Amino acid sequence: MTRLQEHYEKVVKPALMKEFSYENSLQVPKLEKIVINMGVGEAVNDSKKVQAAIENLTAIAGQKPYVTRSKMAISTFKLRKGMNIGCKVTLRRQRMYEFLDRLVTIALPRVRDFRGVSAKSFDGRGNYALGLKEQIVFQEIDYDKVDEIRGMDIIIVTSAKTDQEGKALLKGFSMPFAN
Repeated sequence: MTRLQEHYEKVVKPALMKEFSYENSLQVPKLEKIVINMGVGEAVNDSKKVQAAIENLTAIAGQKPYVTRSKMAISTFKLRKGMNIGCKVTLRRQRMYEFLDRLVTIALPRVRDFRGVSAKSFDGRGNYALGLKEQIVFQEIDYDKVDEIRGMDIIIVTSAKTDQEGKALLKGFSMPFAN
């Protein structure tokens, strides 16, 4: 059991039960999965860029990513149907908690001019989306071996019914929300 899983069971879950006055412990919102997506627009001209993104995402997530392909052809962007245009990985259970721990304690504080993450990025159902401009904020990425700075989208999916419950859950995990 990871550090954040124990923290959820011993601290966050009882606090949420008290705050939202749940009758059953199964009503308490929990993390379901974290999806990390890295779009590589330059892959249209150079297919090796996707391979570099896959290596970076594998190092960050600790799991091999799925290569995303284009669904349709767009001649303006020189994009053909079925071309590799990015990669994504879905983390669950132990890897999810380990990634969230590294994101909150190590990666986010390393972002330049960091003042907290936006509290408005909830989708209305308690799920949170976050975008990073650089993959080098993760300590697993060797700065000298990076060919290009790429951004990524991180979506934290919770079982919360409302944004208020989702925000309370993420605050329990020390997510640094801006005021």
